Amino acid sequence: MKGVILAGGTGTRLWPLTKILNKHLIPVGKYPMIYYAIDKMRSAGIVDILIVTGKQSAGLFTDLLGSGKELRVKITYKIQEEAGGIAQALMTAEDFVQPHEKFIVLLGDNLFDESLIKMVNDFSNQEKGAKVFLKQVDDPRRYGVPVIDGNKIIQIEEKPSDPKSSYSVTGIYMYHGSVFEVIKRIKPSNRGELEITDVNNVYASEGTLTFNIMNGWWIDAGTFESLHEANVMLKDFKGET
Repeated sequence: MKGVILAGGTGTRLWPLTKILNKHLIPVGKYPMIYYAIDKMRSAGIVDILIVTGKQSAGLFTDLLGSGKELRVKITYKIQEEAGGIAQALMTAEDFVQPHEKFIVLLGDNLFDESLIKMVNDFSNQEKGAKVFLKQVDDPRRYGVPVIDGNKIIQIEEKPSDPKSSYSVTGIYMYHGSVFEVIKRIKPSNRGELEITDVNNVYASEGTLTFNIMNGWWIDAGTFESLHEANVMLKDFKGET
């Protein structure tokens, strides 16, 4: 199985810290943020990894990570020419993943302590569709909220005023290589972007969107408050990085 880490974006919520530095290169604990996504994938046996970032940061990522040899992975790089949504960024992986292959996608600013091994194993046995990681949160109105029926998600509602569950869809997704054909069929949202929620809702409407529930902590480290929280949680991190 292959891995894709999306590490682009403008990081506007962390301005001016991100004025000249991609947020995924900001130190969290002892390491740059991007290290944690790589560590999670490698720990789950995923060593063929694509990093998608913007052209202004590509040189910094290659200087830091190189081929991935020091981290015992193989890293490929792709450039997202302009910000156009998570699904648009994912499209850059089309020639990295073959139609018959399965792969996992991590948003590089999602930090968590849960192992990916069970999720990877479960999806290895899933014949079609997609899988997401859910986390119970205090205020689901800030997130994409799943409407759950048994072991399937039948719809994801984006930032609903009246959430139908207390769970958030995290930035951890699993797909078959056929997802790129799904992305090609969706249309830009009102903000002009290709939304990953719209992609996932295609699978939800087909009854093939499954989920795993995250029991440990999860942080979307895109604000100063959450970045501080991440530093506290990971200050003693002893991964294999």
